Amino acid sequence: MPGTHDQPHPSSRVRGRRGLSRVVDRNVRALLARRVDEDRTKTRSERIADGVTRFTGSMRFVYIHMALFGSWIFINLGIVPGLPRFDPSFVILAMVASVEAIFLSTFVLISQNRMAELADKRADLDLQISLLAEHEISRMLSLVQQVAERMGIEDALDPELDELARDVHPEAVLDTIEENARAFERFEGSA
Repeated sequence: MPGTHDQPHPSSRVRGRRGLSRVVDRNVRALLARRVDEDRTKTRSERIADGVTRFTGSMRFVYIHMALFGSWIFINLGIVPGLPRFDPSFVILAMVASVEAIFLSTFVLISQNRMAELADKRADLDLQISLLAEHEISRMLSLVQQVAERMGIEDALDPELDELARDVHPEAVLDTIEENARAFERFEGSA
């Protein structure tokens, strides 16, 4: 198309406005591409469940139900003259609402299960990145401490630096969390 190369890409305008680096821009694009790929791999039933969940979580759904159930109630209370009362005890209305609730809760649970699975994947990614960053920081701190020692900088002898420079093992952190949680539960139980 003629003249389109004169237009800057939308992301370059954002980067210029907000000062985002190319790395951040690349990461954002990669995450968005991943979400698009995840959406493409949804099964038909997952798409249906997501659509139903999205619709039932909207105000349009509330308005439709207010109109339908309100009309049903007004007609069966005899408030609307000239229309026959087809459910004077509201048994049919209760049954319709119960069956609808069963199906809607199932659709919501299907969507929530898929979302939980995606959240678990993202949490695993976060954990891996955090562990990698912790390892890199520990290694860098160790190297900086060695340089500081050779240069005779007194703060390099701080014993806390030795502890910070050691790699943290996630299993040890999880064990400590669990031990503290059990101790807290025992303390709460005895109080």
